[in-house]
Amino acid sequence: MSVSQFPWELYPSLEVATLIIPLVFSVALTYSATDGLRCRSSGVWSRDSTWRIAFEGLSTYKVAYAVRGELYLRASELQKEGKKIVFTNVGNPHALGQKPLTFPRQVVALCQAPFLLDDPNVGLLFPADAIARAKHYLSLTSGGLGAYSDSRGLPGIRKEVADFIGRRDGYPSDPELIFLTDGASKGVMQMLNAIIRNAKDGILVPVPQYPLYSASIALNGGSLVPYYLEESANWGLDVNQLRQSVSQARANGITVRAMVIINPGNPTGQCLSEANLREIVEFCFKEKLVLLADEVYQQNIYQDERPFISARKVLLGMPSISKKVALVSFHTVSKGYWGECGQRGGYFEMTNLSPQIVDEIYKIASISLSPNVPGQIFLGLMVNPPKPGDISYLKFEMESKAILNSLRRRAHIMTDGFNSCRNVVCNFTEGAMYSFPQIRLPPKAIEAAKKAGKVADVFYCLKLLEATGISTVPGSGFGQKEGVFHLRTTILPAEEDMPEIMASFKKFNDEFMEQYEDHKGYSRM
Repeated sequence: MSVSQFPWELYPSLEVATLIIPLVFSVALTYSATDGLRCRSSGVWSRDSTWRIAFEGLSTYKVAYAVRGELYLRASELQKEGKKIVFTNVGNPHALGQKPLTFPRQVVALCQAPFLLDDPNVGLLFPADAIARAKHYLSLTSGGLGAYSDSRGLPGIRKEVADFIGRRDGYPSDPELIFLTDGASKGVMQMLNAIIRNAKDGILVPVPQYPLYSASIALNGGSLVPYYLEESANWGLDVNQLRQSVSQARANGITVRAMVIINPGNPTGQCLSEANLREIVEFCFKEKLVLLADEVYQQNIYQDERPFISARKVLLGMPSISKKVALVSFHTVSKGYWGECGQRGGYFEMTNLSPQIVDEIYKIASISLSPNVPGQIFLGLMVNPPKPGDISYLKFEMESKAILNSLRRRAHIMTDGFNSCRNVVCNFTEGAMYSFPQIRLPPKAIEAAKKAGKVADVFYCLKLLEATGISTVPGSGFGQKEGVFHLRTTILPAEEDMPEIMASFKKFNDEFMEQYEDHKGYSRM
């Protein structure tokens, strides 16, 4: 029976299909005997009887993604005009000259072109351990890299991820509770899609925050509940601030359902201490919140006082509540010393979620059929790299340490450079890939920005871009306290280029301040 033949008049409000479209919107198709087939979706789509699709409702979404916003678009225009642009707006290591690690590229190359494995001379081009690993990964697939995998990812690679987590935390991990994703962002969006029901559902998010969270919460129709990090305490997290944020949200009729932590921080670069993590876990237990732990920069640590500790390790080390807090943790191949952003490999692990909830999350994941298989293999290689004694081990270690040691030096160069500038203060980048200096803009600059119809830090960053070619992200794109201004830049430009970049920034900044300062000792912090 076709749709047109169905006796719709007997079922005037029958729902034909309900589609949960992950990450974007929920759509329910309904039939009315008088109106025909329509799409009910809170104004996102509307379909009349002629199936004409209108997208006017998209304008109701308050979605912004500053990392690829106005500054990036203007930088792209200037680049087309021939201006040299230094794109420090996004954590994209290979685009700024970082060389890919040799071993993973060798393995994936063999997986992408398996006929090379049959060549008698393959051993002259590829080391034996790369050949063996390529054969291993191909044996896990149902037809090579061009075939779909399980919607949760290849079971063999999920087992490698579980083993990695077990070694890292000292507690075993279950591969059945690990889903592989196209980068960590896809996993974050899937979980927010699963948690948020309507505009009365709130998600606690640190401010400054990575705009993935504000954009995804908006797309899913939820409410962002901010908790502010304290800049004067090196972007520390105060649990009293969390309590105030939750109380205020509830007073406004918001049901707070989950809390996001970003550790190490983006854009702020701080590393959470074990004591701070224990406070967060206790807070989530008392408030019955799902804890979403964004830990994609766990390999990017540039100091020794606060090493990375996972939220999972802390939770499982608290016996009285270890089974009473729902936790979802995220990781990716895009960051660390790998920087394989374009490969889109990531995972999330679920702790203390019921089997029924895991099944529902699987349904959402299955709509996308399969995470990309090359990205899964990169992920497997990240969590299971060459070991001592392997042919490729020494070269892999040498390449990895060179990248991390250089990033540590660049973090110092950039922090020191910003702090040498007039009216600029910057906390040290303890981890991740970013500096987030505060720019103490003079009142005359703020007034000039208003006249230009710009937010003050956007005005400053546009002037910086035009003058130097340095493309940054204004702090307003991440959220910040009223009357305080920042910018975010990556620490990823080549180390040999850093002195010139920081000198260019200093020259611009000091001239900008000279132009707009009233020379009365203006200060803001």
